[in-house]
Amino acid sequence: MKKIILYLLLATTAYFLYVALSLALMPPISDLVDKKFSTTIQVKDWQGDYHPFVVGPKNRYWTSTGRIPAEMKWAVILAEDANFYKHDGIDVKAIKNAIKYDLEKKSLKRGASTITQQTAKNLFLSREKTLTRKLKEVYLAYRMEQELTKGRIIEFYLNVVELGPMVYGIGHGAQYYFGKPVSALTPRECAFLAAMLPGPRVAYNPYKNLGKVLKRSDMILGLLRKNGVLGEVEYQAALAQSPNVGRLQQKVDEVISTPPVFSSPSSARNEPEKSVDSEVIKKEESAAVVPQSEPTDSKPANIQEGQVEKK
Repeated sequence: MKKIILYLLLATTAYFLYVALSLALMPPISDLVDKKFSTTIQVKDWQGDYHPFVVGPKNRYWTSTGRIPAEMKWAVILAEDANFYKHDGIDVKAIKNAIKYDLEKKSLKRGASTITQQTAKNLFLSREKTLTRKLKEVYLAYRMEQELTKGRIIEFYLNVVELGPMVYGIGHGAQYYFGKPVSALTPRECAFLAAMLPGPRVAYNPYKNLGKVLKRSDMILGLLRKNGVLGEVEYQAALAQSPNVGRLQQKVDEVISTPPVFSSPSSARNEPEKSVDSEVIKKEESAAVVPQSEPTDSKPANIQEGQVEKK
């Protein structure tokens, strides 16, 4: 019995040493502080193949936090991680609620990853669902919260989220679905993109489940109204708006039925992807030359006792 316990202790120690060593070999979190920082990660297309993707200003779709509407930031925060400005990378309360829910439903469907954890995973880790990856994710999320502002974390998160077939980041998503830069998105369009995040490939794919996406975007608009991001008039106007995404129906169907040869959307030197209208790219590139102010480290909107200031 003593030998078994000893072996278990040795195995556990060796495992944590392995995790610690692999974390030590990763790029330092402090590099992310630099606004000019760019790095290349691997992203997966809808056929399961990996492609290089540039994160940072060298990506032509990169959108700095100062150019992202408050409605876009808050739509994602309120829908995905309501305690984003209160936790230090790990939401203990959300974890407890997820465990309770999964035990009641006898499933493992509810996750409790914060925006910081998801950002750490997207930037540094694989998508494998293992205990090792989760431990690394938790540690990296904690380190990111120590090194970066909340504004910088949400900036990274919004620029790497998946929104379609080789459509990563809200800059590309805004052009792909609406033919406009992120700064020109309406509250309904912001809520629409945020509504897709849990499952843009199937569950919240607007071309497969448009009604489901619209219903969730209605819920997100309600959260924006409840928290003071939208006034009553703005809220009602947003509810009445119907996002025009039908113009891309045929192109998305073609992407799904016939695997194309993808070009990385990561560099301005690359040719536009086959799935994106060339006129959209021209509009986006012309808009990109307009000088923009540097993002600040302040929150997208101020919270006073749980209430968001109206934009």
